Amino acid sequence: MKTLLVILGPTGVGKTELSLQLAERLGSPIINADSRQIYQDIEIGTASPTAEELARVKHFFVHTLPLDAYYSAAEYEKDVLTLLDELFQTHDTLLLSGGSMMYVDAVTKGIDDIPTVDEETRSMLKERFEKEGLEPLLAELKLLDPAYYDLVDKKNHKRVVHALEICYMTGRTFTSFRTNTQKKRPFRIIQFGLRRNREQLFERINQRVDEMMRNGLMEEVKRVYPLRHLNSLNTVGYKELFKVLDGEWELPMAVERMKKNTRVYAKKQMTWYQNDVGIHWLDADKMNSAEMLKAIEDVVKTTDLTCKDSE
Repeated sequence: MKTLLVILGPTGVGKTELSLQLAERLGSPIINADSRQIYQDIEIGTASPTAEELARVKHFFVHTLPLDAYYSAAEYEKDVLTLLDELFQTHDTLLLSGGSMMYVDAVTKGIDDIPTVDEETRSMLKERFEKEGLEPLLAELKLLDPAYYDLVDKKNHKRVVHALEICYMTGRTFTSFRTNTQKKRPFRIIQFGLRRNREQLFERINQRVDEMMRNGLMEEVKRVYPLRHLNSLNTVGYKELFKVLDGEWELPMAVERMKKNTRVYAKKQMTWYQNDVGIHWLDADKMNSAEMLKAIEDVVKTTDLTCKDSE
């Protein structure tokens, strides 16, 4: 049976090195599931694979899109499934790795078939948000789709705006497209999650931010500063340093905010997955790489036996 192994977990937990070692052992490429590493020109701030890592293992969906490209989880789902269909012709087992929750779920569970928003509607709502702010749009969403209004994170303007885009474009509520029905895949999926105790994870995040700054993140931010309005740059690291360039913050304050906001994002990632009973968790602060690889192999073998027994 064709099998997709998935390595997931919060930012900074150690997915990259484990994924490289596992891919080398499997003879598989790595299918990237990080929504920001897909973009070009922001390698440092997104902790993208280095040139050496890219040389070790072939990667897909890394540095493939220009910063101004629109790309959604729905498009990612379609593109990855097409790629998997092709790669499974020559591989029995493939590896997907990344921390973008929506991207991982798009492949493993599928996402609702919500229409792609046309450029006219997107531009109109974007202009309204920039001129009017979030409150009038929230009030409108409450009228047009009260069920989704009750659920949505009312501080997340992207989700509020997207729901209104769908309402305007289709004449239907955003809720009517949200079926939350898991899609069946023509291959087996086994998910592994990496975790660490909170103190160790947060210390790794703090150290990684410092390393990014030493590696030239500020220079990278300066290069993309003229494009700071793009959604691809609405990202931790870039948002804080843009404020330095705008003269609003001092650099030390921006770096501390980067660390704090990255830690907050890591907590959101863990919350997202904590109730998913299908994930096999690996304690990266108690196990070395060899032990984690052995644990992965044991789970895969056990699953193989279970599948054979049921045939």
